Amino acid sequence: MAGQTDPSLSIFSGEEVEFMAEDETVEIVPNMRMDPLNMLCGDFGPFNPQMATQVPLWLAIAMKKRGKCTIRPPEWMSIENLTRILEAERDSQAAFQVLPFHYVEISSLLFEYAPDDIPDIYMVRSLINDIRDVRFHKVETSLESFEEAHSSAVMVKDLSAMEVNLVRPFVGRALQAFYKHGSPELVPNPDGMSARRPQATDNIPRRPLRRR
Repeated sequence: MAGQTDPSLSIFSGEEVEFMAEDETVEIVPNMRMDPLNMLCGDFGPFNPQMATQVPLWLAIAMKKRGKCTIRPPEWMSIENLTRILEAERDSQAAFQVLPFHYVEISSLLFEYAPDDIPDIYMVRSLINDIRDVRFHKVETSLESFEEAHSSAVMVKDLSAMEVNLVRPFVGRALQAFYKHGSPELVPNPDGMSARRPQATDNIPRRPLRRR
């Protein structure tokens, strides 16, 4: 599925989707004392040793790099939860299990920057990879059915950000109805959005994103 997708046709690159995922909150356990951080995006802290607090993923990574905290993996990343989700994904060829919208990016970033904070990391990584592969296969199957039926709309519930980004090149300019986390978010007809919706073109270079 991923290998068949032309990145130039997607609205967002993989790096841009990952960049947006860094605004998701995670729980950290500081090992130092520090006053609150007052930023445009919000106030975080104060930070006290061994007292858990919520911060954006990008801040958690920055503090982890400096040895100032450990990162607690989200509950959905436990082996028990991932095993249950994988079994449910395999049992249903139509429905997608509810996962964080940026589950692919969050897990990838935690694997890269906080591997020592994830218990049984090899099993967790394997389960997430299996879940991703099963879901991508189901997305591809849904798109094949969509093309064979010559339908003008596709409705898919509980897709993740990366999966939505993979769907867009196949759907093209057809009417798209994506349902995120069980809450309908209908995208209007593209003909009426052409003046507002950004279009990715080959002659507009993407600016590289700098790590926060």
